[in-house]
Amino acid sequence: MELATAAVRDLAGAVHGAVLRAGDEGYDEACRVWNAGAAGRRPLVVVRCADAADVATAVRYAVRHELELSVRSTGHNVTGRAVSDGGVTVDLSGLRDIRVDPARRLAVVQPGVLWGELDARTQEAGLATTGGRISTTGVAGLTLGGGFGWLMRRYGLAADNVRAAEVVTADGTGVRADENSEPGLFWALRGGGGNFGVVTSLEFRLHPVGPVVFGGAVFYAAEQAARVLRWYRGFLAGAPDDLSAQCNLLRLPPAPFVPPQLRGRPAVALAVCHLGTADRADRDLRALRELGEPLLRRLTPMRYTSLQRLYDMAGRFGSFVHGRSGYLPELTDAAVDALTAPGCVVPGPGSIVMISPLGGAVARAGELDTAVGHRGAAVSCSVDAVWQRPEEAAAHVAWADRVWAGLRPHCSGAYVNELGDEGPERVREAYHPVAWQRLRVLKRHYDPGNVFRLNQNIPPADGDAGSRKP
Repeated sequence: MELATAAVRDLAGAVHGAVLRAGDEGYDEACRVWNAGAAGRRPLVVVRCADAADVATAVRYAVRHELELSVRSTGHNVTGRAVSDGGVTVDLSGLRDIRVDPARRLAVVQPGVLWGELDARTQEAGLATTGGRISTTGVAGLTLGGGFGWLMRRYGLAADNVRAAEVVTADGTGVRADENSEPGLFWALRGGGGNFGVVTSLEFRLHPVGPVVFGGAVFYAAEQAARVLRWYRGFLAGAPDDLSAQCNLLRLPPAPFVPPQLRGRPAVALAVCHLGTADRADRDLRALRELGEPLLRRLTPMRYTSLQRLYDMAGRFGSFVHGRSGYLPELTDAAVDALTAPGCVVPGPGSIVMISPLGGAVARAGELDTAVGHRGAAVSCSVDAVWQRPEEAAAHVAWADRVWAGLRPHCSGAYVNELGDEGPERVREAYHPVAWQRLRVLKRHYDPGNVFRLNQNIPPADGDAGSRKP
């Protein structure tokens, strides 16, 4: 349309970065998302932002022309909603600045930065903050949804370590949110996802970590899964905050460290990060001997940055992904039976059932200190089917749905970052009821028109949106 073309031309003249349309160099790259099953959206325009002013211009443009708006930082997105279909995609991948202040133990990070990049910079000073277990995950998206990681039992979630954020709100205004300035927005950003604006930088607390930690994994035969899971339940009860240990059901990967005869074999794995000394790690992991001889043991001192790449194979763009997840208040015998029932064996090398411990600093934070819910749960549990060829979809989806159907009665709530397209009720379940109501009021205040809706959406509360004091 002539009008649309003229309007796009005006937008291109108003930004410092680039405005891309279908056929332009870089357009297809800006439409990539991690989950191939969620790909295919084609925005009218992609605004490849050079600075926060470009973000504000793009937001105002989308609102003025009543176009759907999406926000893409790195594209590591389960649902694919980082890309608009026929609207405006705000591409933050070029905002990649990292500033580390070792003396104050702070880092200021833009939203195009990956966790591996931030870890590399902070580890130069022997520091880190809780970050995603896949190094190619974007810092901003993971943090806004809560942010699980190896360090969370010791230092809290990624969201717990945010001190401030720079945000462009739905009216195109740039604001700083911290405990003293826009405190309601600051609270909502830490767990409320992308519902409240476009974050153009985050300021994190940093902590002494590494550069060497004790980590890796021990693999046992799948036939021992029920015994290992029950042992794991007791092991977690006495684990110190410096120890984070996942229990995962998987198939041994086709990796160099796996002997050829074991590759592809169903297994149960204990994946470990210990932040203490080698002596303390040996003492705290001594109980593993109770489980007998494993199929494979890969526990050793390693660089923290290497541990953060342990699951990078799962982060490859272009895989098909279908998953379900929730919190387990307890890892009960009934939950263990559901996870190890006939028909629940992991179907392929990319798929996994991942059980992650909470507790420690996660549980010590108040239930309403941030928007993140379900801090008192014992573990989170995600059932993720991952496959490479479209013809494999039916079997993998059926497996994930079958495991989840058995596990669902024992779960409560949902973790925002692991939700797929599961409907508004599941989004609501991610939050404490009091937090949910407060989030809706804050949404009405900062985004009454629900401009930022391509996410796990929190709808604005009914009523007057004009008050500036939510």
